[in-house]
Amino acid sequence: MLQRFGDALNRWSKKYVPDPFIFAILLTFLTFFLGILVAKNSPMQMIQHWGNGFWNLLAFSMQMCLILVTGHAVASSPPVRKFLKSVASIPKDSRQAVYLVGFLACLTGLINWGLGLIVGALFAREVAKQGYLRGIKMHYPLIVAAGYLGLMVWHGGLSGSAPLLVATETHFLKDQIGVIPASATLFSPMNLVVSLGLLFLAPLFALLIHPKQDFQEISPALIEEDRLAEATESQPTADLSTLAARLENSALLSYIIGIAGLVYAVWYFTQKGFAGLNLDIVNFIFLMLGVLLHTTPIRYVRAVAEAAKGVSGVILQFPFYAGIMGMMGGSGLVKIMADWFVAISTPVTYPLYTFLSASLVNLFVPSGGGQWAVQGPVMVRAAPQLGVPISKTIMAVAYGDQLTNMLQPFWAIALLGITKLKARDIIGYTLGVMLFSLVFIGICVLVLPG
Repeated sequence: MLQRFGDALNRWSKKYVPDPFIFAILLTFLTFFLGILVAKNSPMQMIQHWGNGFWNLLAFSMQMCLILVTGHAVASSPPVRKFLKSVASIPKDSRQAVYLVGFLACLTGLINWGLGLIVGALFAREVAKQGYLRGIKMHYPLIVAAGYLGLMVWHGGLSGSAPLLVATETHFLKDQIGVIPASATLFSPMNLVVSLGLLFLAPLFALLIHPKQDFQEISPALIEEDRLAEATESQPTADLSTLAARLENSALLSYIIGIAGLVYAVWYFTQKGFAGLNLDIVNFIFLMLGVLLHTTPIRYVRAVAEAAKGVSGVILQFPFYAGIMGMMGGSGLVKIMADWFVAISTPVTYPLYTFLSASLVNLFVPSGGGQWAVQGPVMVRAAPQLGVPISKTIMAVAYGDQLTNMLQPFWAIALLGITKLKARDIIGYTLGVMLFSLVFIGICVLVLPG
């Protein structure tokens, strides 16, 4: 029955899920009309909200691009790729492949969402390739969908935007809620249960909807592409007769700057502890790790150049989502939605309704930090009135934000680019995992203390 459920969702997604950019445009239209019909704004007011918000996420966009690029660079480094290749031959069938890819994507997603996204994509491709070469039929779309599961656990991990933002001294809600340390959010008992639970359960949910037949294997063209890339990487090092070439290929330069960076990171955490964890220090650490793992400056330059191809969707679509945020916030739509959930809430149900409302808002604002900027002020204002801890409210918003990434294809852009699939090929499967996870997270936020 579960396999038929997965098949039905997959057929639906292939028929109805558009390119992520089309999704952004359609959501823009929907938000525009909701602002007129529900929030009673005029068409001209909605256009003004849209235009006023269009460039409000430039700084945050850069942070997100860096997370993706630095995570990609680490994931594509020779040591990491060697590790992925060594474990890619472990699965003996397609179901084992789905679970292993999903587990590793979730594990690395808890460390860094950009790393998890790229590791998931590269590992899914490598596992499917190894299966093809060994004559094992593997269902490539579901394996790739499993590689996307890191985006359903990331906000409870070490790169979670909202918990890291409120842990900074300069966050925009400091006057209302103060500085909330990561120990109260990311390392709370509730988050440990939710995040560790999803680490094991999300891949299991993907395995349960595995089709019994009609496997779609990886394209032989991708295998040939990898063969050519490996042949290019094995070519001799460039001529080092010039000073410029020697500097570009100097491992010493990389080691000096990389080790210096990691020394600073160690000093930073000895001074501030994990309460000092934020987006900037996470990006800094991954940048320095990438420099070290690629061993020479020019190799890291090339890795970053390759990784930058994966942020084209962020660059194109983030302004549109900032415009949607502008309409949601300027028109009062977010407040209307949040107030509705608050009105029907009790101290017990408020975290659940916060989680559900955040799941809905994430479809319109697929950005952890951006969503917190829009929805956070409303939710934290109501939480004290109902006696709900601010830290639990923050994590409930975070869980909603990450859950519907499985339906909102925005962050899958880089993964789809690496695996050469379309959003419609995987969204049906990720939606199935999302529905199972919705029940698990909902129970957790209802019964567990913050």
